[in-house]
Amino acid sequence: MYAKLPISLAAIFISLLAGLEAVAQERQIRITNEQRLPVPHATIYLNQKAIGKSDEQGTYTLQSDLKNPMNLLITAVGYAPFSVRVKPDTLTVLPVTLAMDDVRLKEVVVTAGRKVESIDEIPSSVSILTRREIEAQAMISQDLSAILGNSVPGLGTGTNKASNSGQTLRGRQVLVLIDGIPQSTPLMNGSRDIRTISPLAIERVEVIKGATSIYGNGSGGGIINYITKKPQGDRKISGQTNVGTSLNPLHTSETLSYRASQLLQGKLDKLSYVVSGSMDYTGLFRDGKGEANGQDDGLSNTYQYNAFIKTGYQFNDKTSLTAFYNFYKSIQKSDYINKAGVYGQTPSIGIKGDNPGDPAGTPFNHNVSLNFHRDELFGQTSLDLTAYYNHFISMNRYVPGGTAWYGPGQTQIQSTKKGIRLNLNTPWKLGPIPGEVTYGIDLLNDKTNQFLTDGRIYIPDMDMVNLAPYAQLKADLLPDLIFKGGVRYENASVTVKDFNTIATGPDGQGSIFVKGGKIPYNATMFNAGLRYTRFDLFNPFVSFSQGFAINELGRILRRATESTLDNLETDAIITNNYEVGFSSRYQWLSLSAAYYFSTSELGLNMVDVGGYLMPQREPEEVRGYELAVDARLSSKVSVGGSYAYVEGKAELDDGKKVYLNGIRIAPPKGTGYIYYKPVQRLDLRLFWVHTGSRDRFEVNSSGKYNNSEGAVRPVNLFNLAAGYTVNPSWRVSLGIENIFNTSYYPVVSQYRGIDAEYVRGNGMIANLNVSFQL
Repeated sequence: MYAKLPISLAAIFISLLAGLEAVAQERQIRITNEQRLPVPHATIYLNQKAIGKSDEQGTYTLQSDLKNPMNLLITAVGYAPFSVRVKPDTLTVLPVTLAMDDVRLKEVVVTAGRKVESIDEIPSSVSILTRREIEAQAMISQDLSAILGNSVPGLGTGTNKASNSGQTLRGRQVLVLIDGIPQSTPLMNGSRDIRTISPLAIERVEVIKGATSIYGNGSGGGIINYITKKPQGDRKISGQTNVGTSLNPLHTSETLSYRASQLLQGKLDKLSYVVSGSMDYTGLFRDGKGEANGQDDGLSNTYQYNAFIKTGYQFNDKTSLTAFYNFYKSIQKSDYINKAGVYGQTPSIGIKGDNPGDPAGTPFNHNVSLNFHRDELFGQTSLDLTAYYNHFISMNRYVPGGTAWYGPGQTQIQSTKKGIRLNLNTPWKLGPIPGEVTYGIDLLNDKTNQFLTDGRIYIPDMDMVNLAPYAQLKADLLPDLIFKGGVRYENASVTVKDFNTIATGPDGQGSIFVKGGKIPYNATMFNAGLRYTRFDLFNPFVSFSQGFAINELGRILRRATESTLDNLETDAIITNNYEVGFSSRYQWLSLSAAYYFSTSELGLNMVDVGGYLMPQREPEEVRGYELAVDARLSSKVSVGGSYAYVEGKAELDDGKKVYLNGIRIAPPKGTGYIYYKPVQRLDLRLFWVHTGSRDRFEVNSSGKYNNSEGAVRPVNLFNLAAGYTVNPSWRVSLGIENIFNTSYYPVVSQYRGIDAEYVRGNGMIANLNVSFQL
């Protein structure tokens, strides 16, 4: 079924003890990678039937006697499959070394159930970006919004701005995490949560699609969890140095960018560490026609800094302590200002000028966490206890003449989160049915506000306290039929002190007094799903899950027209997600598909009301489907692609159903890639990204589209990434974004329907990177 790997890549040693019967020997498989690290959770197949997974030490003990020759196959996330013919000899130990292979199906995920589990056993759609996939995309762009948007089915494409507004997942807001620490600000969505860490610090990205409350407030569309790097290998010190530069080769003026990063890692007895730092300056963006992109709050002329440290101490084989800190900063300092174009006719361009106010972007994002892990706390129960802290500020662009307030101004959103997560996992067995239960409690305090830099309060402090116990059950109802079901109780309250809405005219005109108070939220969330795992050829699942979100409460408060909180429509968004899908693997071919349907009795869509984007609280339904395929044509060539479609409507009070606008619903998206490795040291990747059309709205009485209802036309872009390994220490890579220098308008420029935001996307950008491995 699979070709055997060379001895240099997968060393095999079988011990023979002459004269002893096979049944009397211990039969053990020990699996490591090329760095001699154990590979946990690798799947073991005997005669094409899965018999189990390796443990945390990468070992697996065969429970049955070998009476006849059998085919042994081992697969694991990010590695090429290993196969060997095992004879009924006196086998004792089989050491196996797996070779890295970034085009294999990803098999292990931790985010979906807050524990390590096989992706084949999760009854929902999951996308995983491995380290090598992230590195390949980072050759082209360092923008995480673009990296994820170009790779994850169901996620909107990048906006080419510091804000990821409109980049929804399956038509709903997504909750972004770094090692489980929430980055999103759902109380007042600043839409800067996807760009909160450098790609250098990320080991993998796990995307759980569909409503889920497993991590609390804000995950109506799903979860994006950045899993940060941990030490690799047994050396006391190793590392990687990266330097790079980029420019627009066709219109070079002022487009030069540069970046540098350093990562060090190692193990000192029981102590392990990873330390990294990076600095990235992005030069002026120019479109396919050579025009400067001077949009406010864009990514032209931005400075990005990231500092990351993770340390761990392994007390023994059962107990460990891990500490983590991440700092991120991204601000724009440009000599260009935006000259508005005419929507649908001429683009907005950048012209020389001064930007008043403070630099827009993310002045800082601090994340701190401490995790204690213990296996066999009592019986076979494992414990994870995490305390975390997040302080996040996002600065919006300066507005010379405000529409929501009187005079000029510049706002910033500030969010401080403190939390504790207690998570336990206990295996059990009831007669012939084995299973496990994951249970615990989450405590979160989220304080969010928005104010102008001149001191005026736009949104008062929203102080949320959320206590949420949960339990998740897994049971093998039949040998190949897995049931997962769970419950989570959300017990939250948001305290708001007395405040005055911001004035819209001189001398306090338009401001009203609002009496504060406490807004309670109580809801019980359920989920249940089945997955049938017997056949690799057809691995189907069906699921139901609910999500909980207190979303955009700040927008409701800042536009209050009532004098008390009780009169405002502040109800939570409860999302019901129904999904059916399957995955399929046959030799060199992998295929997955899913259809989903989600509803909310009281959704939230931002609609244009008199020139303002106001929350529309109406019943909603969103539905769509996703397809993905990967084919390994040979040891040198792989191809693949995906297609995602989503559509959504809201039901008004009169029963009329209207389409949700572009902030929520992205046009169809297709992706494709060709991976070619002509020689051992050279690898080439060609990526294609297609965004389709979506034209659901009519122009208004003035002949223009309302805000975020503009028509979207198709766009096709091609990117190239090439890497050459000079020797084990040095590697050179070249990435080219928009290799055909296509002149186009990104999706966000089209659907917004606003003259000032009708900005073309980037023209060709060539990126040269050099890395040194210590």
